[in-house]
Amino acid sequence: MSTVRPLLVVGSANMDLVVTSDRLPKPGETLLGHRFQTFSGGKGANQAVAASRAGGRVAMIGRVGADEFGRNLIRDLSLSEVDTSGLKVVDEPTGVALIITDAAGENVIVVAPGANQLLDAAAIDEVMPTMTYVTHVLAQLETSISGVVRAAQVARDLGAVFILDPAPARPLPPELLALTDWITPNEQEAKSLLGWTSGPFDPFDAVRALQARGPRNVILKMSSKGAILLTRDGGPVHIPAVPVSAIDSTAAGDTFNGAFAVALAEGRAPALAVEFAGTAAALSVSKRGAQASMPVRADIDAMLAGAFTR
Repeated sequence: MSTVRPLLVVGSANMDLVVTSDRLPKPGETLLGHRFQTFSGGKGANQAVAASRAGGRVAMIGRVGADEFGRNLIRDLSLSEVDTSGLKVVDEPTGVALIITDAAGENVIVVAPGANQLLDAAAIDEVMPTMTYVTHVLAQLETSISGVVRAAQVARDLGAVFILDPAPARPLPPELLALTDWITPNEQEAKSLLGWTSGPFDPFDAVRALQARGPRNVILKMSSKGAILLTRDGGPVHIPAVPVSAIDSTAAGDTFNGAFAVALAEGRAPALAVEFAGTAAALSVSKRGAQASMPVRADIDAMLAGAFTR
């Protein structure tokens, strides 16, 4: 494992309850599915595991319940070498995500946040201001928005880079956008953030419009179509995806974010960091599950060497 500067993930920890089906159900429809499995997940925990496997030294701040799901989540994070001292047990059920995955690897997800809702501003202030060694902070939107805003404020105070995955999409306060160094939506999340409900979607226009809302840098994740990168120092560029046969897209975006933070912390240029993250995400969709599908550093490096030349 390479030596990088410490990373902090502030976010959710859920147990994923997954059913596979030939296709996704229509509203009001009941389908006969296939296999049922449980996986440790939650966007925060997923990003922490992804970053650790990609070569980062990672800590996490979060909340779980005093139940079997919570115990299993803490165990699995620890097995992935994530520091869980900031993952506190509270008197609420552990969050769960109900996931249906079809034969093409697409999915629909409904999340019941549970204990994650208690990760508010006060919870952030319990520990994060003392973490003066942190250089990169990742956050998402499956927890209290007050906690996300406070994490961004403390990250700025610590001089750390703040990376926001705006998922699941919801309205964001201007203060949070102004504190965001990197925002990493997918296409649907970008449309929601911008209020673009109809008409053609131009990804280059979208990243410019998002940057105008306050974030310094934007990455638009477009799955098999790659990503659009817009930094504060240069115009938008398209980074192609690594072609793979997708089995399950669950947590591909989380894998991307975790790996991207590691690449930035290692000092890679933004375009190279996006290539590294996109390669990690491509590997993740070739396996089932959330954390179970996330690749280790050696596999990312091997695929990256064959996929891109500089």
